Amino acid sequence: MSDLKSQFLLDPSITFLNHGSFGATPAPVFASYQRWQRQLEMQPVEFLGRRHPSLMRTARRALGAFVGAEENSVVYVPNATGGLNIIARSLQLGPGDEVLSANHEYGALDRTWKFLAGQRGFRYINRVLPQPFTTQKALADVFWAGVTPRTKVIFLSHITSPTALILPVDEICARARDAGIMTIVDGAHAPGQLPLDLTKMGVDFYSGNLHKWTCAPKGCAFLYARPELHSLVEPLVVSWGYERRKEEESRGSQLVDYVEWTGTHDPAAYLAAPDAIRFLEENDWPRVRAQCHALAGEAYARVVALTGMKNVLRPDDDDTWFGQLVAAPLPRGTNVAALKSRLYDDFRIEVPIIDWNGQQFVRVSIQAYNTREDVDKLVEALEICC
Repeated sequence: MSDLKSQFLLDPSITFLNHGSFGATPAPVFASYQRWQRQLEMQPVEFLGRRHPSLMRTARRALGAFVGAEENSVVYVPNATGGLNIIARSLQLGPGDEVLSANHEYGALDRTWKFLAGQRGFRYINRVLPQPFTTQKALADVFWAGVTPRTKVIFLSHITSPTALILPVDEICARARDAGIMTIVDGAHAPGQLPLDLTKMGVDFYSGNLHKWTCAPKGCAFLYARPELHSLVEPLVVSWGYERRKEEESRGSQLVDYVEWTGTHDPAAYLAAPDAIRFLEENDWPRVRAQCHALAGEAYARVVALTGMKNVLRPDDDDTWFGQLVAAPLPRGTNVAALKSRLYDDFRIEVPIIDWNGQQFVRVSIQAYNTREDVDKLVEALEICC
């Protein structure tokens, strides 16, 4: 992967093992992003007033091919949290209804559902998943045991943020479809880290970031809605698209009409997303992903060998639970803030130290620019600090 390190703009004085937080954009994709910004500034009215619909249609077409969806069933949004808020706020849930989730969800979305539950009277349930996980089917069975006649929505992460685990969303979506339960998947970490076919997955709503593992510019994500459910989506920001079907030609679907244009904005990150997708294709990303996965597994093994901690999340001999992101357990009682600060201040290592349900982890991201030397530096620093 060393051949790709020079393609990224990261500060070489930092050992960057935190791609999972905000991503990193390769130089050619960043150059495309800046070209779009310059075009916008040369003639803003021409760009936003006349060219915007066709430019976005082309960008959606590339995105749809990348994630396995029709171009009019995907729309760009700034981040997955925003996309999922659109769906959560659109659904007509109330007293007597339940939203079933897991105890591994991202904090911002936990807060979204708790906020809406408090306003509207439905129950938001974080089902505790027993540790360590065994098989994907066994986990799906345990999760599904939380379904009741009141379950209207299942909300799950494709890859969990605090614990870096790939959840069996395909299996759960299939069961939910048979049971008439709506599915919403948080794909913040999946696009680029896992191959996607949303149509085949059968999910109802899915939002994923492109500025993380797809390496698009910051503020680039997407929202997918199954075609039959576009009519359920309400605009988070009511703008010109709300009555477009009555007044003028639609941009292609109610989803796109309601979400794509919410007022003056800079769409350069969205327009550069096809170049990010092309960057992955041109650099044989399945090969890169496999190499990153292997190095992530090595990083995990070396950290637990150092700390002597047992795997509290998954079987050690099953690497299908993680991709390029892995959470290695740290000794109980580790001072998370102090360790994170020392790793950065003393060793110039950027890596998150996570406190989740009273358990502490170092969450290591391995992207195309990372090398074994980066893992060496982390392990050596942890040996000194811990």
